Amino acid sequence: MAQTQMFSTFQRDNLEDPPIPDTQPWVPFRTRLDFEVAELAHEAALSQPQIDRLINLLHRSKQDSESFTLRNYKDVRNTWSAISHRLTPFTKQIIQVPYDGVDQEFTLYYWDLWDWVCDLLRDPYIGPQFTFDNQCLSKFDGNTFVRFIDEPWTADRFWEAQVSVDHAKPLAFILYADKAKLSSFGREKGYPVIARIANLPASIRNGEVVGGGRVVAWLPIVKDDPSKSGKPKFTDFKAAVWHESFKLILKCLRLKRKHGGWVECWDKLQCLFFPFVPILSADYEEQCVMSLICGVMGKFPCPICLVPHDELHSLLDTWPLRTCRDSVRLLRKARRKTTKAKQEKKLKSQSLRDVENSLNLSKLLDVFRALCFDRLHTHHEGLWGKHLWIELQKWINETGRQAATMIDEGFAAAPRWRNLNHFKRVMGISFADGTKYEDILKLIVFVAHDVLDPEVHEQGYLLLQCIRAHLDVDMFAALEVHTMDTLAAGRAALGEFSRLMDKYMSESGSELKNWNFPKHHLAVHLFDDIEAKGVTRNFNTKPNEKAHRPLKKSYQLQTNFKQVADQILRADHWSLVSAWIRYRLNDLDDYNARKEASALGGSDLDSHADDTAPDERVTPRLESTGSFHIKLGSRQRISSINAIQQAHLKDPAFHQFHIKINHFLNTIPIITRNGHVALELGADTVTEFRYLQANFESMVDFQTSKDYLRCSPMFHNAPRYDSVIIRTQDGIIFGHLIFIFMCLVGDASYPMALIHPCDVPIPNGPLKDKHLGLWRVRAQPRRKSEFVFAESIIRGALLLEDRSQPGDFFVVDSVDTDMFLHTKLHKDSHMY
Repeated sequence: MAQTQMFSTFQRDNLEDPPIPDTQPWVPFRTRLDFEVAELAHEAALSQPQIDRLINLLHRSKQDSESFTLRNYKDVRNTWSAISHRLTPFTKQIIQVPYDGVDQEFTLYYWDLWDWVCDLLRDPYIGPQFTFDNQCLSKFDGNTFVRFIDEPWTADRFWEAQVSVDHAKPLAFILYADKAKLSSFGREKGYPVIARIANLPASIRNGEVVGGGRVVAWLPIVKDDPSKSGKPKFTDFKAAVWHESFKLILKCLRLKRKHGGWVECWDKLQCLFFPFVPILSADYEEQCVMSLICGVMGKFPCPICLVPHDELHSLLDTWPLRTCRDSVRLLRKARRKTTKAKQEKKLKSQSLRDVENSLNLSKLLDVFRALCFDRLHTHHEGLWGKHLWIELQKWINETGRQAATMIDEGFAAAPRWRNLNHFKRVMGISFADGTKYEDILKLIVFVAHDVLDPEVHEQGYLLLQCIRAHLDVDMFAALEVHTMDTLAAGRAALGEFSRLMDKYMSESGSELKNWNFPKHHLAVHLFDDIEAKGVTRNFNTKPNEKAHRPLKKSYQLQTNFKQVADQILRADHWSLVSAWIRYRLNDLDDYNARKEASALGGSDLDSHADDTAPDERVTPRLESTGSFHIKLGSRQRISSINAIQQAHLKDPAFHQFHIKINHFLNTIPIITRNGHVALELGADTVTEFRYLQANFESMVDFQTSKDYLRCSPMFHNAPRYDSVIIRTQDGIIFGHLIFIFMCLVGDASYPMALIHPCDVPIPNGPLKDKHLGLWRVRAQPRRKSEFVFAESIIRGALLLEDRSQPGDFFVVDSVDTDMFLHTKLHKDSHMY
């Protein structure tokens, strides 16, 4: 049913009263202390001798009234095993796949997917977080309602599933598979399959707590045989082993695709659910296995559409989409051919393998529609990291050694920014981490703009334009919420990138074949995937790649390096059970705290005992300013204006500090309503702060975001003065923080900041600013520093100085998606 709500009251929080928690969630551990010690030992991956030593130490301590009953490692292990049955255990099964007429046996470990999701549906904490109905959400933009898409249930594929299961609820699974290197040198590998539930919000689904990603299978790995490797027959055999394994994994869901399955949920109500798999998250190589195409060497190497290999460089053309019906029909026709050569020829017409696809399941799973654009491997580690970046390095190195040095120096000089890697060198270094490639992409245009001269290095400069266009596409791909407008803008950015790349290929002499690779082409499907399945964080492989780390840790610290699958999976299951108990323990503690506060006349049981976010707890001593927007921290001693001037005699920004602050205060009506203000030079009226937290509403997802800003002469052994966006009477400007303080005026304190404004008009900027999408701002002379109220700071900003024009700075719009949209909307307006 369509609903219209005021945006100020719109919320998705579940308003149900939380259930009364289990008072002993640690059972069958004999006490809570037993569980917490075993939990700590498991999290630390302690060895058997270490656990025995820990237990001996605890027994020597009798200070706590709570009994400690664990005796040794064996007792810990037995108790873990006893409690593990609370959640769905894994199954071990042998599968057989023929090769040369002889059945080959492999061991498969897997969990029952249906039982696992039923565990979540029955959970009184996770169950209420599920969303079962499609939502078509729109936000009023001042003129009209604009649809926006974020979670899978706001996108088209979820709607299709719901329409097809009238009077029932769709239950959506996200599946990921990829090999993981367990040993340091990659000799020992595992093959986990990770599942997530698309009905849960991204904050839970992509997390590591109960309700987040779960290893649901451990696929067999076919050992390479030098005499067989690379041959089509052996490659088909490995694919057959994979699909035979997945057939077993999906069996429990396949049985319910026609009539669904009834589940008694957390609220004791029976609901009918129909499972389906709208998203397969995988890198390109794994997508080839899932779709059973021949991959890079095939005539049609895209797993989603039938683009010819020689047309992969073009991003503007569209090609017929692959369908399950066509692939099944083609395989049947090929197998009716009388010779192997004719069979192969028929299959090559769509680059398919002669293997039955276990992912072609009507209603449950359409493999070609479920495969998704993967931002991590396609953009950061693929098109950018392995191609555009290599190509740019070539042009820079050809320019000369000084050019490469300038790039490294530019990255080293870039101001530090939260969640952005800081590099001392990037040239000549190969990174294995996709996040590092992403962060290089975010800064490279701002660093390299003056290294490649458009008159001298015409092709290299054109490549830099291509990279800027690619950065725009990647930032649109990163948006946490998409509207129809941002989708249209993203498609336009992709078209501009394609146009510039076509120009670069034709003018640089670069052969087309060098750009005919799948990871160049796959962006064609990016925005269609977002419309169908929600934003890219729903199907990006990054959260799943992160899940490899604990598996590797378990291998290195909790196995004997023999028959490791059983040991790793047992440790992973214990981790899940441990998180399940910890979730309940935390809830019990909060419940008891609220109950105690209520008994003492404090807040009621439905309020939160501590609403402080985890990030706030680790910031320096926050000083409340009476506003949610701004918080100050890292308090220094109270001082006088005279002392501040004396401490900064060499800094022009502090010249006439006394006169300027009195003048500023006397321009504020609310301060001067009782007469003229005159702060005394020697009175202790100023308290310096070196940290500022700015809370602001993100333009992307309409949620509260935070910037953690520093204004300190020494932060981690280096000065750090961050930049900010400031709202003034004349408009919105950028500026650098110089001094943050609380000023005492009479009986009232006002949080203020001394800033170095960057608001000098620039009538005609360089042409390269337009070519490279650069937003240039120019700083006033430092002596023209200004005072502002801290409340006027909107958020932080990253400004990178133009080496070729000291005093000019570039607004780095790629630091996050909110800043990206800010610049896209206002760069060409008079607002800034």
